[in-house]
Amino acid sequence: MLALEVQYRQRPTRTLDLSLGKWELAVYEPQRYVLVGQLELQNLARRLEVMTPRIDAEVKLLSSGSLDEIKVKTRIIPRFKDAEVREDGYWEGRVVKLGARDPIEAVIEIEGEDLRDLKVAWIQLHYVYYGSQGWIPKVRHVIVPLKFPSAEESKRWRPATHADVLPIKTHLLTHLDDPVSVVKRYVMPHAQPGDIVTIGESPLAIMQGRFRDPREVKPGWLATRLCYMFFPTSSLATACGMQTLIDIEGAPRVLAAFIIGSIAKLFGVKGMFYRLAGEQARLIDDVTGTIPPYDQFIVLGPDKSQEIVDRIQRETGLSAAIVDVNDLKAVKILAASSDISMPLLKQALIDNPAGNANEQTPVVLIRPIDAAEKRSAIGLQSVNQP
Repeated sequence: MLALEVQYRQRPTRTLDLSLGKWELAVYEPQRYVLVGQLELQNLARRLEVMTPRIDAEVKLLSSGSLDEIKVKTRIIPRFKDAEVREDGYWEGRVVKLGARDPIEAVIEIEGEDLRDLKVAWIQLHYVYYGSQGWIPKVRHVIVPLKFPSAEESKRWRPATHADVLPIKTHLLTHLDDPVSVVKRYVMPHAQPGDIVTIGESPLAIMQGRFRDPREVKPGWLATRLCYMFFPTSSLATACGMQTLIDIEGAPRVLAAFIIGSIAKLFGVKGMFYRLAGEQARLIDDVTGTIPPYDQFIVLGPDKSQEIVDRIQRETGLSAAIVDVNDLKAVKILAASSDISMPLLKQALIDNPAGNANEQTPVVLIRPIDAAEKRSAIGLQSVNQP
C-alpha cells in the first residue's frame, strides 16, 4: 500500500504552470487603482504540448470599510508573438509548445469614490490545463497590498527582560516583497547600532511564495489515516496538512517517524515524531493559522533562513533572526546572526510582542538594555567633552 501511495504521488501534476509574475500599481489615485501583472504560461512537460482554453481573473478586495460603491474590472491580455488582442476580452484557446514560456498581461482596474480603506487585492487567476490528463482547472493566487503604513505608526516601545521591543507595522507582506527591502523600509528609521531585528517564520515563508491552496492538495491513504492521530489544534490534524508534510518529506520518512514516535511515547519520550519527520513538521501552518487572506492557505516554513539573516546583517548592519513565537510562551529560533545572545533573544520575545492576531506587525526590533545604556553613556561623554 505504501508503494502505491509513493507511485501515485510521483505522477506529473504540474504540466502547465502560470507564474506568479511581477506586479505593479501602475495607477494609485484616491479614486482609481490599476494593477498590472506580467505573467507567463509555462509548459513543464518533457514531451507534450498542452492547451489552455481558459484564463480569467477573479478579485476579492479586503478592506476596513464597505465595498458597496467599488467597481472592479479585469482583463487578461495575450502578449506572445502573433497574439490577437480582442476588444471583447475573449481568451482564444492557446497551444503552449514544449518548453514554451508564453507571456500574458493581467490588468485589474479598481474604481470608487474613496479607495483609502482598501488593504489588499486577492487575485485568483483561473486557468485550465487541457491535455493528457483531461480537463484540469487550476488556480494561481496572487496577493497584492494596497495600503502602506508609515514609519510613524510604529513608535510604541515595550519593556521586556533585558531589552526594549518595538513591534513594526508593515503592509501585508506578499511574494512581491524582499525581506531585506522590508527591513530597510520599515525598520531602519527606528534602528540604532546594537539593535536586533526579528522576522516571523510565516511572513518570511509568504514572501518566498511558500503557501499552498488546500484545494490543490490531494490527500492519499496515509495522510487520511495519520491525521486522526494528532491533537485537533495541530496543523497535521487535517488530511491536507498531513499530505503537505508527506509531499515535502516523503511517505516513508513520515510513516517511520510516526511509528518510532508512538513507541517512544510509550516510554515517556514525547516529541520524537517532530524530531524525525523533518523541520517542516513543526513549521507548517494549516488553514486559519495566519492572517487574512493567508488564513485560507497552508503556509509552509521558510527556506534558507540562515542565508536571509546573514544578508540582512550584511546589507543593513543589524543583527537578525528568523523566529517562530506564539502566545503560549514558546520561542523557536530558526536562524540567527552569530553575535546574538540566544537567552536574551528568547526572553525578549517570550510574551510574543508581534502578536498572533491581525496586528500586522511581522517584524520586531529589539534593543538590548545594556547596549542602550552604553550608547547613552557614550553620548553623554561626548557632550561633556570640552
